Amino acid sequence: MKKTVEEQFKIITKGVERMVNEEDLKKKLEKSLRDDKPLIVKLGLDPSAPDIHLGHAVVLRKMKQMQDLGHQIVIVIGDFTGKIGDPTGKTQGRKALSQKEVEENAETYKQQIFKILDPEKTMVRFNSEWLGELKFDSILKLASTTTVARMLERDDFHNRYTNNFPIGLHEFFYPLMQAYDSIELKADIELGGTDQTFNILMGRTLQKTMSQEEQIALFMPILEGLDGVEKMSKSLGNYIGIYEPAHIMFKKVMEIPDSLIIKYYELATDVHPDDIEVIKKELSTGKNPKDVKFQLAKEITALYHTTHDVEEAIKYYEAAFTKKSIPDIIPDLVLDDNKDLLRDIIPLLVKEKHIQSGSEFRRLLKQGGVQINEEKAEEPDLDMVLACGDVIKIGKKKFVKIVK
Repeated sequence: MKKTVEEQFKIITKGVERMVNEEDLKKKLEKSLRDDKPLIVKLGLDPSAPDIHLGHAVVLRKMKQMQDLGHQIVIVIGDFTGKIGDPTGKTQGRKALSQKEVEENAETYKQQIFKILDPEKTMVRFNSEWLGELKFDSILKLASTTTVARMLERDDFHNRYTNNFPIGLHEFFYPLMQAYDSIELKADIELGGTDQTFNILMGRTLQKTMSQEEQIALFMPILEGLDGVEKMSKSLGNYIGIYEPAHIMFKKVMEIPDSLIIKYYELATDVHPDDIEVIKKELSTGKNPKDVKFQLAKEITALYHTTHDVEEAIKYYEAAFTKKSIPDIIPDLVLDDNKDLLRDIIPLLVKEKHIQSGSEFRRLLKQGGVQINEEKAEEPDLDMVLACGDVIKIGKKKFVKIVK
């Protein structure tokens, strides 16, 4: 049985930072129910950086929620626009991708989005299907729908123009082409991050110009990473990857600041808005945030791993961080031939991202933060020969098991 307009509206708008516009969305939902016809929900992906973490997944989770409501999800892989490059807000436009790079990245993206979306209910389109077929008179007609002054309202164009940095004429076509995707699909809703505001609103403008019903623009907020301050980013090391092992994912969720618990519930889970309101009340009336975060970690980990993996992740966390003992499940650290001293493993720990740097390891060692088989290690132990099966604890929360 299909959910009511009110129920769908509540689920769709959970965690949304901005929407254009609310009344039109309700009208579209009413019409969808009346005609028994799903809304077309569009998400454009630029295949330039196919490596998804929870921050990227915010929009995909919202798409999944609408997919579960019965609406038609359309992922537009920007293979044509990717070959042109997207203005990024930097002093220069983004480097255009080759056809081979576009195809490889697009394939990787498809694999990753189906970690969240149902492949049987998801339509994947490549915008070269229609953009590559446009003739020059159609392109001129497309260009006539906006002005240079309008384009310069976009922050990155405005900043580059003001600071006398060059703007290629072709770059003005990027938002126009993304907008044209909405024309081709007759999109009812388009999602994106707040950094895509200009491009998505351009889609509404173009649809109106071409006598189509304007799409609803839904903008999702930026998700802060583990530090609680900066945008989630692999380069900053504050991310939770959707392909990370369950015990790592669980542990990382437990590390987020208490102030972000509700935001993570809203943006990184499919928990119903009414249930989130209950959680808010529990926190406000004194429930231990650690207990709430424990449930959050289970919820997020279960979205990307099996029930068995989640159970094992909980055992690992409780053993390592609650009981303060060595957990049963520990990542292996495979030693290179003839390199079996404690000092030899430091570059390997850095390479496999167990530590940020060799200096971090040496600092922890001096502070008594490194243990070998539950015995505190000291600087002279750098020349200690490690045996297969030795367990090394680094800091308060990381373990590795030596394998030869």
